[in-house]
Amino acid sequence: MVFLPKKGVVLEEPSVVAVTLAENKILAVGREAKEMTGRTPDTIRIYRPLRDGVIADFRVTLAMIRYFIEKVAGRYRFLKPELMIGVPAGITSTERRAVIEAGMAAGAKAVYLAKEPVLSAIGAGIPINSVSGNMIVDIGGGTAEVAVIALGGIVNWRSVRVAGDKMDAAISDYVRKRHNLAIGEQTAEDIKIKIGTALPEKENRFLEIRGRDLILGLPRNIKISSAEVCEAVSDTLMEIIQIIKSVLRETPPELSADIIDKGMVLAGGGSLLRNLPELIARATGVPCTIAEEPLLCVAKGTGIVLENLDIYKRSIMSKGR
Repeated sequence: MVFLPKKGVVLEEPSVVAVTLAENKILAVGREAKEMTGRTPDTIRIYRPLRDGVIADFRVTLAMIRYFIEKVAGRYRFLKPELMIGVPAGITSTERRAVIEAGMAAGAKAVYLAKEPVLSAIGAGIPINSVSGNMIVDIGGGTAEVAVIALGGIVNWRSVRVAGDKMDAAISDYVRKRHNLAIGEQTAEDIKIKIGTALPEKENRFLEIRGRDLILGLPRNIKISSAEVCEAVSDTLMEIIQIIKSVLRETPPELSADIIDKGMVLAGGGSLLRNLPELIARATGVPCTIAEEPLLCVAKGTGIVLENLDIYKRSIMSKGR
């Protein structure tokens, strides 16, 4: 997700890169590379360079950042841009250095890092600099992060490397075990988006999917129901609920009162799973709402911080020049 001050979100693409193994060349980045997932010959490999929210492959991450800068700023730009990159709250100092190095090597003048829960809260319209406490639950692709924020900083937080990607994997495993059918990543994600639900619904929804029969080895179609998807993702959701509970347990009493009063806010793509706020509210006893445009919260928060650097000085973690 790329946000430019005064222009808003200008690029929204998945962090996926396709590389040719023979020449070690970048073939495609973003949406184009994601469409190739599960369809490539032996000569092409698909990389997710940001596994669980941190850099898993430096070279590929560098190429991806460079591609995004060029796509947004144009190949013949004269000024080096300043980058602000959202990173998980639990990032280590080594991981932090790797992100700064990748940004600088990709052609940035300066790289600022900010913690994603803080950016997410700002993008969701939460007044993070106020005295009262606010709780944000950011469920992305690789990580789910829960944070209590007050006076511009994180009071306490928890992060678990269980989020949207794990839900897809759980759906894929369920279909394999229950229906003897192998399905790809994209089919699993499709199922989650189209009929996924966190709670059983009165009216069951169905989706026809296709995959490879594990016994016969031939293509086969089956119908999967929303109740089955609910069962498939329940363990993953319980892990996320456990970290929400542990953050609530460790929150100072004054802030707990604020959170009960205002409720917690859900952000990130994973929060779009149907009935998830109801499940969390039921499990924790704390009201739960979804932010407006949850997918864009981190990007919008980044933009707001860039435009008001003086106000948010304390929220910025580190920078490289």
